[in-house]
Amino acid sequence: MQNKPTLFWGVLLALSLVGCGQVLFQDSQPVPNKNWEIGSNITFDVEVKDTMTGYDFYIDLRNEATYPYANIYMFVNTTFPSGKSAKDTVECILADRTGRWLGSSGLGDVIDNHILFKENIRFPNSGTYSFEFEQGMRNEALPAILDVGISLEKHKKK
Repeated sequence: MQNKPTLFWGVLLALSLVGCGQVLFQDSQPVPNKNWEIGSNITFDVEVKDTMTGYDFYIDLRNEATYPYANIYMFVNTTFPSGKSAKDTVECILADRTGRWLGSSGLGDVIDNHILFKENIRFPNSGTYSFEFEQGMRNEALPAILDVGISLEKHKKK
């Protein structure tokens, strides 16, 4: 039987090789006071060099089980390296009709959501892209929202 440190480093190396090159960008930002207010936008700047590879764009959202809605609308404002911009309206479904959360349970009453926003996108130009998230619900503030994030992952052929 291998000793534990060697086994640990072997598993760590194998995991790093499997994930190597699969994620272009992944980050999240906490929502102040777990209360996402209108006008309190969350922005991520992503440096893109590869314009040939397709990526899947995920919205990562963490909420408490006390979040009072089954969905959340948000606006995603994208600013391209050229300065040109685009705006998308996105509905993220967080719970089914019975109220069961669709995301995975984290610690305690925290729900982790990894929601596909766009599939197999290619960036038209290299440079810095800015993705700004704005809550689009009718409430001035959304309670029980912990973090908003994005993941850009290399597209997996099915």
